[in-house]
Amino acid sequence: MQTLSAQNHHSLVSIPVGSVQLTGNLGIPVEALGIVLFAHGSGSSRHSPRNRYVAQDLQQAGFATLLLDLLTPEEDRIDQQTRHLRFDIGLLTTRLVGTTDWIRQNPKTRALNLGYFGASTGSAAALMAAAARPDDVHALVSRGGRPDLAGSALTRVKAPTLLIVGGHDQPVITLNRQAYQYLAAEKQLAIVPGATHLFEEPGTLEHVAQLAGKWFQKYLP
Repeated sequence: MQTLSAQNHHSLVSIPVGSVQLTGNLGIPVEALGIVLFAHGSGSSRHSPRNRYVAQDLQQAGFATLLLDLLTPEEDRIDQQTRHLRFDIGLLTTRLVGTTDWIRQNPKTRALNLGYFGASTGSAAALMAAAARPDDVHALVSRGGRPDLAGSALTRVKAPTLLIVGGHDQPVITLNRQAYQYLAAEKQLAIVPGATHLFEEPGTLEHVAQLAGKWFQKYLP
């Protein structure tokens, strides 16, 4: 892996999607190999320490990253009380599709092949967005995700898809195996030994980052 350079460009971006503005952290290494858009999961945000860890690892490998808040601050406050927006897969998918279009139009990112990294319910939204923009999404990684919530969109995903699940996250393993059967694209299911749903055990998140990095290195550049 290459070392992060002082010339890397990091910026806070505001992305218009419909009637709202979404906030994201955009990091672009010198001579980036591609860009990975992060779709966070239930109750999380662009400040998620797990996604930030994976994003930093991908940047060291030469990929640009966009850590995105799929909900506005007001929506997030509502969701903290009701917990329903995080499961509104249609809304999250619309936000991802709009951000994908922004990436394709932005002068700094439009030349880069795009991949998605989804977690929890964000994985379902990533799969549905990949089905909606099959020519724009070149690879997809899900960490502890709920691909089953993507429904019939699974059969329309063209991007090579890696599903990563913790070895001790038995209910989610079952759901991923069920969804895996419906994926028509090139696919792989990886079980991380000793990991629970949040990959908080020593070494497990590093394992996730390595798996994701190899997947994107294979399919994005």
